[in-house]
Amino acid sequence: MTIRTLLGGAAALAMTAGMATADGHAAQPGLIIDLGGKFDKSFNESAYNGAQRWVEETGGEYMETELANEAQREQTMRRMAERGANPIVVLGFANASTLESVAPDYPDTEFAIVDMVVDQPNVKSIVFSEHEGSYLVGMMAAMASESGTVSFIGGMDVPLISKFACGYAQGAKAVNPDVNVIVNMTGTTPSAWNDPVKGAELTRSQISQGSDVVFAAAGGTGIGVLQAAADEDILSIGVDSNQNYLHPGEVLTSMVKRVDNAVYDTFSQAMNGELETGISVLGLENEGVGFAMDDNNADLVTEEMVAAVEEAKAAIIAGEIEVHDFLSDNTCPVDL
Repeated sequence: MTIRTLLGGAAALAMTAGMATADGHAAQPGLIIDLGGKFDKSFNESAYNGAQRWVEETGGEYMETELANEAQREQTMRRMAERGANPIVVLGFANASTLESVAPDYPDTEFAIVDMVVDQPNVKSIVFSEHEGSYLVGMMAAMASESGTVSFIGGMDVPLISKFACGYAQGAKAVNPDVNVIVNMTGTTPSAWNDPVKGAELTRSQISQGSDVVFAAAGGTGIGVLQAAADEDILSIGVDSNQNYLHPGEVLTSMVKRVDNAVYDTFSQAMNGELETGISVLGLENEGVGFAMDDNNADLVTEEMVAAVEEAKAAIIAGEIEVHDFLSDNTCPVDL
């Protein structure tokens, strides 16, 4: 079951999205794809896959828009609401301030935002415990490393991505306190999510510093990271979607973040009149995050590695291991 912490301590409101539009037609859900495109093989694509799964299983239809630039955020959100989409799922933390101003103007429309909290009565906020999943793949990185140096490449330099990096470093150092963790961010603007050339350059720089396992949390930029790692014959770790298939035998694992489930569940709950506002947290205990195992990485991950990570996972869920959340105070207990 999803954990819901209700904003302001108010009771959850069951919000029915299957209402009729002004012209009498049933409302369709809407999905606003963030910058980087729906086929980024990562965050956006996971959301798109969740929407497609809903279509396949229900026969329903939904409205979809892809953002091309920052300036489109508010216009796109308002246009979709005025077209009658309900609920409207928006992806990414960068939409938070826009949704804060737009949601009150459409009180009969339900919204859901992935990766940020928006305190409005008609908004469901879906966040993930990325630090927990990153801790597990950090453990795997340190166990697989032969050089004693592992690395991380983030997309845009924002606290959410530092949350990944901090969890990863904590997991690596839990296995080997002396492991060296190199951290680089791609940039400070939204273009950092879709710069595979820069991702490859950073990867090669980290390899020159001794890294033999690199974790990318960088959207489309991560495709360049994984490619450069494969070209240089070091291990990589994918993110959000299961990216093991991109370079079979070269991707150690992927820190999966079930954005697909977030979209699928939101559409389904709304159409059944069961969508609740407030905060929904997806973590290890409800399989919101985790690590990917399949035929593509089976030969890279030993039974000992899986056992150690599963033990840590159980301990985190039980509260016996506390993984520090960078977003709680913008600090990390280990050096980044």
